[in-house]
Amino acid sequence: MTHPYAEVIGDPVDHSLSPAIHRFRLEKLGIAGDYRAHRVAAGDLAAYFGERRADPDWRGCNVTMPHKQAIMPMLDRLEPLAKRVGAVNTVVKAPDGRLVGRNTDVAGFLEPLAQRLGEQHYFRMARVLGTGGAARAIVTGLAREGFRIVLAGRNTDKARALLEELDPDGEHHVAPLDHFAQTTDFAFDDREGCCDLVVNASPLGMRGQPALAFDWSHAPPGSIAYDIVTDPVATPFLENARAAGFQTIDGFAMLIGQAAAAFEHFFGVAPPREYDSTLHERLAA
Repeated sequence: MTHPYAEVIGDPVDHSLSPAIHRFRLEKLGIAGDYRAHRVAAGDLAAYFGERRADPDWRGCNVTMPHKQAIMPMLDRLEPLAKRVGAVNTVVKAPDGRLVGRNTDVAGFLEPLAQRLGEQHYFRMARVLGTGGAARAIVTGLAREGFRIVLAGRNTDKARALLEELDPDGEHHVAPLDHFAQTTDFAFDDREGCCDLVVNASPLGMRGQPALAFDWSHAPPGSIAYDIVTDPVATPFLENARAAGFQTIDGFAMLIGQAAAAFEHFFGVAPPREYDSTLHERLAA
């Protein structure tokens, strides 16, 4: 007897925590299904989708680096948000067999900020560090929530082009990434009523990567530090933020949130979110 399944594809993919998240939720709901990790090299993407289209048990896949943009021409339809972001992280096989590209990274990133974003602010600013695929979803989501963005990258021309593509009417700014590595004596104004974020949207700080050099004198009082890196989850970026007195959000929060939307697309039911704290603890163990 066969069961429905979904999977995560990427290259590499062994490090992915998605199987642990989805299997945990399948178990809690008593669903006879599975979720796997499957390494797919760039040159094998077309063959992969050809095989999975013909598999009646395959419900879709999550997509991680480096395929989030490369797969787009291979799909039958893109949801509007995925088209706007210019990246797909979830592929769902529709009942008619068509492959639909979605982006759940935007919702996953914003979810831990929901309470703060439900408040009224007279000014919202985010310093977003990184200009890769993850930054595309983050910039799109923050722009929709009324943030003025300072996008920092090694290549400021790339940062400027990204902002002009994703939110051409926004009043945003770019900065070189190393600008934030040095101490500043800038005197921030009274930030009461403001919402300030500092987001690491880069792989810096990930296991095997250099640490992200960010001096917390660049963060206004009351800022929230948000790191999307999940390995390790306690990055130097977040540890330094806590030491400087800032509230933090780790990468598991975004990962668990984006996986919730994908789960419902794959298995047709909402995941049991009441176990999210337990899931977070299990991932961190």
